[in-house]
Amino acid sequence: MVTPVRVVIALCLFAPFVAMLWVGSYAKTDPALMGIPFFYWYQMAWVLISTALTAVAYVLWQRDQRARKSQRSTDGGVAK
Repeated sequence: MVTPVRVVIALCLFAPFVAMLWVGSYAKTDPALMGIPFFYWYQMAWVLISTALTAVAYVLWQRDQRARKSQRSTDGGVAK
C-alpha cells in the first residue's frame, strides 16, 4: 500500500543516489571549502546527509509499522 509516509521514506532513500549519480552537478573545483575542492567536500557532505536521511527513513518506517500493527489489532486482524 502506497501512503504519503512511504513516499517520503522512498524519497529519503533515493535522494543520495540521485545526488551522487548526477556527477555533472558537482564535477568542479570551486567553491573550495578550507582549501578542499568542491568535488571532494560535496561528496563528504553527502555522507552525512545520507546518514541523516536514512535515520529519518528508519524512524518513519518504524512509526508506520507500529501504526499498521495497532490498526490491525483494532480491526481484529482483518487485512484490508
